[in-house]
Amino acid sequence: MTTASAPARTIAIVGAGPAGLIAAEKLARAGHRVTLYERMPSPARKFLLAGRGGLNLTHSEPLELFSTRYRAARPWLEPALAAFPPQALRDWADGLGADSFVGTSGRVFPRAMKASPLLRAWLRRLDGLGVSLASGHHWTGWDADGVLSFRDRKPVRADATLLALGGASWPRLGSDGSWVPLLAQRGVAVSALHPANGGFTVDWSPFMRERFSGQPLKRVVIRFEAHQATGEAMIDAGGIEGGAVYALSNPLREAVLRDGFAQIAIDLRPDMATDRLTERLGNRRKGETLSNHLRKAAGLSPVAIALLRESGALPEDAARLAALIKAAPLRLTGMAPIERAISTAGGVMASAVDAGFMLKALPGVFVAGEMLDWEAPTGGYLLQGCFSTGVAAAGGIEGWLARS
Repeated sequence: MTTASAPARTIAIVGAGPAGLIAAEKLARAGHRVTLYERMPSPARKFLLAGRGGLNLTHSEPLELFSTRYRAARPWLEPALAAFPPQALRDWADGLGADSFVGTSGRVFPRAMKASPLLRAWLRRLDGLGVSLASGHHWTGWDADGVLSFRDRKPVRADATLLALGGASWPRLGSDGSWVPLLAQRGVAVSALHPANGGFTVDWSPFMRERFSGQPLKRVVIRFEAHQATGEAMIDAGGIEGGAVYALSNPLREAVLRDGFAQIAIDLRPDMATDRLTERLGNRRKGETLSNHLRKAAGLSPVAIALLRESGALPEDAARLAALIKAAPLRLTGMAPIERAISTAGGVMASAVDAGFMLKALPGVFVAGEMLDWEAPTGGYLLQGCFSTGVAAAGGIEGWLARS
């Protein structure tokens, strides 16, 4: 708590998602006057959306393995992850009544599976701590005096500011990346925002696009260069998405940006060895159509058979057909729009912030959450990264205020 020698300070947090909310809680507990400024009519809209299919809070794997999921950002994110690790997030959520549990995949969920009960309890806690929420505040940067400015609102002066505005995915929920030029013109190094955990475009034939859009490819393995992912993919009119695609989105995106395309191979029967598949395909009955034979002998769904046909006429030879089923080629021609991605890659670069996530070019201004240049797969890593950096930025603010 603050004392007479360390009076309460006024702190503005712009963005009321998980990173901003957890920072507000930490700072309010330290006795500071905290106001959350949120662009949307209500807070944490993307957090609520994430919980519709089951709120995946974090993952139960050991921290040493957990931290590798952040790829190139691991060295500078690891201290924040270690200071507020997955178990700390579970303990915090359980303190709000989440009653978290570990699923069969190692992912951690609240017992209710939804985000709304957790968020309601959280907002009640914040209100009890004296945190103010100012909705409908669209941040537009700083005025000539260096004071926070908001569209059609009075300027706000604060002793410290935390920006937690999210990336650029799902802009209708409030995070549209409009902060990028505001920081860049102030000398903050920001890498370009790109979709992460998103789909890719494919030049489907009209038949594939019209007949199979919305159809899943279940239990497949997708391979790209030295990478592979197991799971489900989904055909849509413009391309392909789904968990197995999202898991490879980082190397696939880099290939598309570098070469203009990425060539993947899809194993449509990863549970069956090639020689066994060849044997089964070799027993085709006279007069049986190839599609019916593929359905019965190889167990392929209509959408999987259609995918095979996208690469040209199918071979009659059983060995060649089996090889095609085990490595169906698909050319990805681009990235699906960032608006449809689950998360964002790029953002404020590691070189632009200090160990407390303060912007080196703007003393007293801190950044947390998806604004920072890191990405992670789905599975609890995204929310954990937001929570951990929010806690770390709150600690950075306290340290900076004490020094100043």
